[in-house]
Amino acid sequence: MRALAITAPGETAIEVLADPTPAGDEVLLRPRLIGLCGTDLSTFRGKNPLVQYPRIPGHEIAATIVATGANTPAHLKAGDDVTVYPYNHCGRCASCLRGRTNACKFNETMGVQRDGAMAGYFVAAWQKLYAAEELSLTELSLVEPLAVGFHAAERGRVAARDVVAVIGCGTVGLGVIASTVMRGATAIAIDIGEEKLALARRAGAQHTIHSKEQHVHETMLDLTQGHGPDVVVEAVGSTATYQMAIEEVAHTGRVVYIGWAKEPVRYETKLFVHKEIDILGSRNSLGEFPAVIDLLRQHKFPVEATISARVPLADAGAALRRWSEAPQSYAKILVDMDE
Repeated sequence: MRALAITAPGETAIEVLADPTPAGDEVLLRPRLIGLCGTDLSTFRGKNPLVQYPRIPGHEIAATIVATGANTPAHLKAGDDVTVYPYNHCGRCASCLRGRTNACKFNETMGVQRDGAMAGYFVAAWQKLYAAEELSLTELSLVEPLAVGFHAAERGRVAARDVVAVIGCGTVGLGVIASTVMRGATAIAIDIGEEKLALARRAGAQHTIHSKEQHVHETMLDLTQGHGPDVVVEAVGSTATYQMAIEEVAHTGRVVYIGWAKEPVRYETKLFVHKEIDILGSRNSLGEFPAVIDLLRQHKFPVEATISARVPLADAGAALRRWSEAPQSYAKILVDMDE
């Protein structure tokens, strides 16, 4: 089978590998659509400290079951389209013992610490599969990144009375917005691209701020009666947006960080104490797949508008390079494994 490997920073190759064979608790899958995400871009750029090269990417997955292992339950069968929960946990570390397996100390995510699904076939434990026959392959490929955003809203304890500012309107940020609106809260979307802000409005954001054309602080105060937002979710991963989150959140508010800043961040730490804020990390997702699937079943998310490009496997490496050179030009790139 053919697979895309990121072989070194800035380098990719199509490799030929042996077809995998499922064990008793595993299912053999044929990937159909694979989303490229910011983690893959960081790996391509050589800025992902969790990755060793070469690495096959792919954890935003729509796939079809080809064959099942001996222990697979009857409700999963060959021909079913599924998405895949791409994280593995150890069951023994402090996070796992607290039931927060998404933040396992020894977590292995497909495409990051272990090879992903961007190959002719791959195997996964049947317990990791989510079948939803009402959803299209495109919708299935969006479940994982949207679930990461849903988890961030859960970490931020977003409630109906809250005003939530979401910095960064990529797919994960759009997931935060969708979850915020589903909870009855008010979402303010912040980005430097008008197309992404338009998507945020379609995902449910009641207000948007173009941070290159508007004064973020003054606009935020205007939208929150001078208080600042109750929750700020940072979904970019830059030093500037890490600082913005702390500066803009209301007194006694919550800050949730999803993105990883690639450089050390300098803080005015008196704001932590003076505002008495909660600062929270958010990693992966934990139990949010069904809620996202329900959202997509109700057609309450702008699925097709979210997709910037579809490319075949042979062009996936070039697509990563184009995205790296012009990151604001893309919201979501899908690799069509059928082409």
